[in-house]
Amino acid sequence: MSRRKSPRGRSAEMEIDVASLPHALRYNLLIGAIVPRPIAVVGTVNARGEHNLAPFSFFNGVSAEPMVVMFCPVNKRDGSENDSLANAKPVAEGGTGCFSVSIATEANIAAVVKCAAELAHGESEFAYAGLTPRACARIAAPALLESPVHFECETIEVRRFAPLGTPNAGNCVFGRVVHVRVDDGLASERMHIDPAKLRAVGRLGGSWYARTGDRFELGRG
Repeated sequence: MSRRKSPRGRSAEMEIDVASLPHALRYNLLIGAIVPRPIAVVGTVNARGEHNLAPFSFFNGVSAEPMVVMFCPVNKRDGSENDSLANAKPVAEGGTGCFSVSIATEANIAAVVKCAAELAHGESEFAYAGLTPRACARIAAPALLESPVHFECETIEVRRFAPLGTPNAGNCVFGRVVHVRVDDGLASERMHIDPAKLRAVGRLGGSWYARTGDRFELGRG
């Protein structure tokens, strides 16, 4: 890492060789600069019918035709798969091939954050956080009843960014949206979601979150 005078008139800027940074510092850079990030509350189910619920802020919609979303689970410290990844990966790879995405809001975020805890195998995040599973219409995985928007997804593929068994390695799960549920009154006939009614929250760095109540509108071009 080095410092030099900034061409934008600031006193200095940092030049960072990311290859020299440990995992924790690279993570801090990403989550501190890429803000706010939407939060997916991902519901999955394993082959035994046990439910899992976990929040992910490395998440977004990536295509409308076909309708595709993605979330990015990280391997555990011992290199084993995160439960959401193990459940959602395609059936041919040992998973159940589906997942739901529910939207984190001001009303549910305090409970949703509890779902990030590392629980004993088989212990339900729904029960631990006081949340309610809701059966989906088209997939076996549950959705979050306490969320006003649910996307039901069939897994397309898992992209792995490091060899299997790598501790803390990133993965990207892509899912085709096959069904959506939206609370009545939240969306217009043109499917525009009212942000004032949705009251979604975003993830910042550290333990910070952002509301979406302070907005402004700009036309394109």
